[in-house]
Order: sequence, then structure tokens, then C-alpha cells
Amino acid sequence: MRVKVALPASFSFSTTLPVRITDLNYGAHLGNDSLLGMLHEARVQFLAALGTAEFDPATKLGFIMADVAIEYKGEGFHGDVLTFELAAADVHKYGFDVVYRVQNQQGRAIANAKTGMLCFDYNTRKLRGLPAELAGQLV
Repeated sequence: MRVKVALPASFSFSTTLPVRITDLNYGAHLGNDSLLGMLHEARVQFLAALGTAEFDPATKLGFIMADVAIEYKGEGFHGDVLTFELAAADVHKYGFDVVYRVQNQQGRAIANAKTGMLCFDYNTRKLRGLPAELAGQLV
């Protein structure tokens, strides 16, 4: 069975990232490892827009990625400027999912993705509860 990522009706954040020459694989298109890195960059920007960080070095509190699913829809090429639309989903006691829609500059689908993010205390190496203020922003 192939991976299918359910997209929300709307997205609360959008950013663009260029496909660099170093993002290409031997097939001369966007490599899966580079796309995962681009998802990470988009997620860091999304969290910053919410007033939080994926990791705070002062407190050593942040998030840890519990899982990822990527549904590839098309190829990305050097020089493309990809639009990443993000939204939170499945908000729960310890975290939430981030859902992504990725399109090129012509609006052609490149990928849909989901990352499961858990609140993590890097001091104790244990999960922590999702702060109520952040939970309110995500729903």
C-alpha cells in the first residue's frame, strides 16, 4: 500500500525555498534527502511564526520528530522555487502533526508530507506536555 497524506482544507503558513544544485540526485531531480531537509527548514520557519523554536539552546526544550511520511507527486529541478504550505493537525497532549503541501512555481504538485512532532525535554531526554499557549495557536 502506498503512503497517502491527508491534506487539510486550509494552510496557516507558507514559505518558498529554491532547489539548489546540491539538492539534486543522480536522476538530476530533487533528491528525497534534500526534500526532507527542505521540509525541516519550512517547519522551523512555521514554528518561528508561532513564536516558538524547534529547539531552545538556553532551556534545552524543543521538539523531536517522531515520524515522517512523504507522498511524492512530481519532480523538482534546479532553479525551481518551491512553495511549502504548512498546517498543524492532530494536536494532542504531547505534540502535533505538521502537514505540508509542496508545489513548484507553476503550481504543479511536488509532494505532500506529514511530520509527527513531540514536545521533548533534552535535559531529561523525556517527552513533555504541549504548552497550552502553543496548543491554542495550533488548533
